[in-house]
Amino acid sequence: MLVQIPGLLSPDDVEECREALEAADWVDGRVTAGTQSAGAKRNLQLPEDSGIAKGLGKLILAKLGTNERFTSATLALRVFPPLFNRYDEGMTFGTHIDNAIRFVPASLGAGTIRVRTDLSATLFLSKPADYDGGELVVLDTFGEHRVKLNAGDLVVYSASSRHHVTPITRGSRWASFFWIQSMVRDESAREQLFELDSAIQGLRKQIGDNAEVVTLTGLYHNLLRRWADV
Repeated sequence: MLVQIPGLLSPDDVEECREALEAADWVDGRVTAGTQSAGAKRNLQLPEDSGIAKGLGKLILAKLGTNERFTSATLALRVFPPLFNRYDEGMTFGTHIDNAIRFVPASLGAGTIRVRTDLSATLFLSKPADYDGGELVVLDTFGEHRVKLNAGDLVVYSASSRHHVTPITRGSRWASFFWIQSMVRDESAREQLFELDSAIQGLRKQIGDNAEVVTLTGLYHNLLRRWADV
């Protein structure tokens, strides 16, 4: 599953993020890479315990919490605190698969917390016109998906997918990235719930809450009860 969520951040939110990141101290992005991906990763990143990263992360988490499309698509149980990366000219991230389990360090919360990475997310903080290259390329059973979104837009995709970032040939690409543990572990079940919920919301806008829509809503919640693990 690959879902785009436009306008998660407003233009003012994006500007706030970029002004803060302009003043940040960036480090080698391999500090959070796994054994395999470390050899493929060439970018810059904010340290996880950076005050700037924590502050901007809270902003992003607050926006996620009120976004209906994000909630419907992910059914999030836990969200890894957002991290921030930067690709300057010549930088890239080769093909890799994200670690299945991420550990939230004690410095970011009350004790170490484990997050199963069901979904990966990239929040674009640079305008597409500001850089060449830097596309997120996701490979799944349906082929290759190339993603380069407007600043403030989010893309969510299966963390089990192979993916890479193409080399930057001009400018600089800034983004936030994080992982989601869903209440529904099974990807197929999660996709069906998202499609059902999207259809129900569309019907409600067209015809309101008639008896059939109420029945479908009940079906959605009964399936969620069956499949969710909380």
